[in-house]
Amino acid sequence: MTTAQISALTAPTQFARAADGVTYAYRRFGRASDAPLLMLQHFRGNIDNWDPAFVDALAAEREVILVDYAGVSSSTGLPAHAVAETAQQVIAFADAIGLTRTDLLGFSLGGFVAQEVALTRPALVRRLVLAGTGPQGGPGMGWRQDIADRARADNPGGEDLLYIFFAHTETSQAKGVEFLGRFLQRTEDRDTASSLAARDAQYDAIRDWNIPDHGALQRLTKIKTPTLIIQGDNDLMIPTRLSHLMAGLIPDATLRIYQDAAHASLFQYPQEAAAELNTFLG
Repeated sequence: MTTAQISALTAPTQFARAADGVTYAYRRFGRASDAPLLMLQHFRGNIDNWDPAFVDALAAEREVILVDYAGVSSSTGLPAHAVAETAQQVIAFADAIGLTRTDLLGFSLGGFVAQEVALTRPALVRRLVLAGTGPQGGPGMGWRQDIADRARADNPGGEDLLYIFFAHTETSQAKGVEFLGRFLQRTEDRDTASSLAARDAQYDAIRDWNIPDHGALQRLTKIKTPTLIIQGDNDLMIPTRLSHLMAGLIPDATLRIYQDAAHASLFQYPQEAAAELNTFLG
């Protein structure tokens, strides 16, 4: 079976030891492309929390790389308590597998990390996609209590994901149920769940990122990479207005807002979002 024939449900988990001493778990597959798409996951997420329909639609046109952060699920090491530290881990992983030029997709917390990577190692990032995310120091970045309670639950379930990720409408929730069915399809070589220690470390990183800071916000003007920003029209976790703010601060940014959607618009509209990404990255 060629790399292009492997899917999100069959791609083997690989491991790469980086110079930082961490052995990173990752999956790499799809159609060969000049700049593979490195995908950075949300709070508590691992390589099996991506929507297979979304990933496979991307992989039909380009190579994709899914990775666990240090100390998360199947990667070794300690989870980072700061976004900048996580960004350094991602750069170490990229170096370990020989990436010198990549497209970068960050979803939610992964979007925080992707911004930091683009600022820290701009030569690495050809194009940047920020989905369901927000800027460091942006006003109103803190989570609502109901969202925080569900996101930080010791054993979050499908109802919690539906509440956080999808709009509280019948149509969006129905799309969410479809997503739950897809993301549970893989049964062989499934990634382990992230730990409570990883949850707590990532929550520290998120709270630090969310502290209002005008100076930090202005760093976005230094991102010169062409950027696509994607979000639902009513994100309950990271207010949609912050995507508009990012689009105004990043010099070469395009904004796409999906209707009747919340935090995980990528998973509510997997085919449409993947087509949009493939066009932008193409």
